[in-house]
Amino acid sequence: QVQLQESGGGLVQVGGSLRLSCAASGRSRVTIPMAWFRQAPGKDREFVAAIPFRGGNTYYGDSVKGRFTISRDNAKNTVTLQMNSLRPEDTAVYKCAADSLSEGAAVTGMRPLDYDLWGQGTQVTVSS
Repeated sequence: QVQLQESGGGLVQVGGSLRLSCAASGRSRVTIPMAWFRQAPGKDREFVAAIPFRGGNTYYGDSVKGRFTISRDNAKNTVTLQMNSLRPEDTAVYKCAADSLSEGAAVTGMRPLDYDLWGQGTQVTVSS
């Protein structure tokens, strides 16, 4: 079973940048789609970004397009979320997710139910 561990959260000022990482363990090679979601207090879980194992496609939520970039290093089994031009409304717990049922997929979904594996989350706070 693949386990996911996020890192890189913290406190940043408006306009700043943070880089989140998600390390996948439990297999020598992780070949499944991975994604980032976030959830702020009192709000529903929101799709942030996703990346399949192959094909080069990436997917972004409307609120982060042009500011966030998702990438993956398949040799290291990691997915990174580079967050630039951060806003107070980006404040949330960010969780890494993976779809263990879609080995080698070139596409992936943008709904929480498309993913069956989840990390514990990392807090991102953007202060104004």
